[in-house]
Amino acid sequence: MKVILRKNYEQLGQIGEIVDVKDGFARNFLIPRQIAYAATAGSIQALEEEKKQMAKKQAKELESAQKIASELEKVSVTIPVKVGEEDKIFGSVTHQMIADAIKEKGFDVDKRKIEIPEQIKSLGIYSVNVKLFNEVSATVKTWVVRE
Repeated sequence: MKVILRKNYEQLGQIGEIVDVKDGFARNFLIPRQIAYAATAGSIQALEEEKKQMAKKQAKELESAQKIASELEKVSVTIPVKVGEEDKIFGSVTHQMIADAIKEKGFDVDKRKIEIPEQIKSLGIYSVNVKLFNEVSATVKTWVVRE
């Protein structure tokens, strides 16, 4: 049975692909969970229209992500932390702490999109990468200072 994928499914493919699967797998798993729908003549035409819409949507998202990235490059955040002897931090600076600091600057960034190259366990200046879109990312300068 030929089906059109509605969602990315690791074993089958990406959104919008037409794949050939066994009838039972399609009827009992993919279609009820809305991962795919049957590939009929009408649904294939609808798929083409969806692809056009998705391309427009992705172009808009890419443009807005590039604009946000250029603004984020100018931002630096300060994270105050408690330190012990020899300027060692109790614990480490987390993704959530950085996301909250960026949010205070007016940017809403998901903590899962923040990439910290190495654990931050001491005071200093660090460069943190924020992935905004597929190929768009920004580097935010992060100052870790004594509370």
